[in-house]
Amino acid sequence: MTAPATLDSTPDTPATDDGGRGNGRRLGLVAGAVAVVLALLLGYAGGLLTPRLTRPGDDSVEAGFARDMTAHHAQAVEMGLMAFQRATDPEVRSMGGDIATGQQGEIGTMQTWLRSWGLDPTGSQPRMAWMPDGAGLVKNGLMPGMATPDEMAKLRDAQGREFDLLFLTMMINHHLGGIHMIEGVLEESDEPDVVRTAQIMKNTQQTDLTNLTNAKKRLGG
Repeated sequence: MTAPATLDSTPDTPATDDGGRGNGRRLGLVAGAVAVVLALLLGYAGGLLTPRLTRPGDDSVEAGFARDMTAHHAQAVEMGLMAFQRATDPEVRSMGGDIATGQQGEIGTMQTWLRSWGLDPTGSQPRMAWMPDGAGLVKNGLMPGMATPDEMAKLRDAQGREFDLLFLTMMINHHLGGIHMIEGVLEESDEPDVVRTAQIMKNTQQTDLTNLTNAKKRLGG
């Protein structure tokens, strides 16, 4: 005779046999999480390494432009400061100051590029070697538009209206040469920072050219 079931009796709970699917799901989740972490780490590593692998080299167009344009700008800064200090025409003084401060700032930008690329401020390549027609553009060691030592001495000695007109003439030539160099790097480079900054340089110098030319005409040059 079978004993009746009591109210406090607990039926046995059968064990669930899922063929190890529970463990498999857990292992799958862990593996997925590890894969996500690895992907994130690889992504961060790629972001850190890519600029180092693709940065311009010592003989690159970008490095050559930064070095040569720094030297080119340095002369414009010197000329601009002279105009700011000594020009008799207020507009010429103002333009000189603007050119000096603007191009000094651009020198800082280009030197920062070289440091970030792990390169020295000066390289072993000849002037303008980064441009296809660069060798033919260098005259007596001077890049396009740059004033000779004699011309710079003449500017230092000039006074009054003669100084103003001489500065305007020399800076117009300087900017024309600089724009040719800028167009060279825009044609050859695909480095985003370099292209963006070079385009700004070109726009600024083209505006300067208009103002310099108009001032020269106004002064009767």
